[in-house]
Amino acid sequence: MRRAAKIDANQHEIVQALKQVGWKVKSAASLGRGFPDLVIARGHSVQLVEVKRLKGSLTADQQRFIIRDGWPVRIIRTVEEALEL
Repeated sequence: MRRAAKIDANQHEIVQALKQVGWKVKSAASLGRGFPDLVIARGHSVQLVEVKRLKGSLTADQQRFIIRDGWPVRIIRTVEEALEL
């Protein structure tokens, strides 16, 4: 049985910052199995975003999703990094 999705403490402020600059944001954290926390879209751009704390590391499932399976995922740790998108 899968446990409840863990949301990093900085995710709310990152989501708010993305929305303020025009990104549409959908949480996908509940999907689990390495799927990134957020799906974001603006214009013709759609991106997968994994939110991590400053010193947070990827889980084994996340590493497989990004590295082995080759999905393009942005790892965002701060509001500033989010605004650089």
